Amino acid sequence: MHVAIAGNIGAGKTTLTQLLAKHYKWEAQLEDVVDNPYLDDFYNQMERWSFNLQVYFLNSRFRQVLQIRESGKDIIQDRTIYEDANIFAPNLHAMGLMTNRDFENYSSLFGLMESLVQSPDLIIYLRSSIPNLVSQIHKRGRDYENSISIEYLSRLNERYEAWIHGYTKGRLLIIDVDDLDFVENEEDLGFIINKIDAEINGLF
Repeated sequence: MHVAIAGNIGAGKTTLTQLLAKHYKWEAQLEDVVDNPYLDDFYNQMERWSFNLQVYFLNSRFRQVLQIRESGKDIIQDRTIYEDANIFAPNLHAMGLMTNRDFENYSSLFGLMESLVQSPDLIIYLRSSIPNLVSQIHKRGRDYENSISIEYLSRLNERYEAWIHGYTKGRLLIIDVDDLDFVENEEDLGFIINKIDAEINGLF
C-alpha cells in the first residue's frame, strides 16, 4: 500500500502523514526539508536557485518512490513526485524564475522518471484557503518561509486545483482542511480516517 498526501505549503501534510502513520502502523516517508542544501538560497534568490532546488526535490522524490515499491511495506508519503513537476516547477517558469532551457531540461527529466515509477494507490489532497495556509506557515515559524508571498501561495493553489481536477492516475481523496483541526480534535482526525478507510476498502 502506497498512500501519498498532497497539498500546498502549510496545508498540514507532514503532520497528517505522521498521525496516519501512527494510526495505521504505516511507515512515514517525509519530505527532505531539513537536509535540503538549496532551500535557504532559493528563498533568498529564487531565480538563481530554482532549477537546482527542483532537481534536488525531483531526485529525492524519485529515490523515495523506488524505495517504496521495492520495500513491499505499507508506506505513507509526504508530498508526491507529481507536485514538483505539475505545480512548483511550472509556477517558477511562469513567474520568470526558471529559464525556458532549464524548464525544458527539468520536464524531460521528470518525463523519464515518471515512465519508471508507479503512481500511489491513493492520493489524499488537503485543500486549503490562502488565509489558512498563511496562518499555519506563521505558526510553525520556519525562517526560510518568512518571505513567501500571498501571491506565490495563490499561484500554487491555482495550479494544485488544476492538477487535482485532471488527476486520473489512481484513487483520489479530497479533504477540505480549513474547518478541521486534526491535531487538537480527535473527532476531526476520526472524520479523515473514516474517509480513508472507505477509499482503502475500495482498493481491495
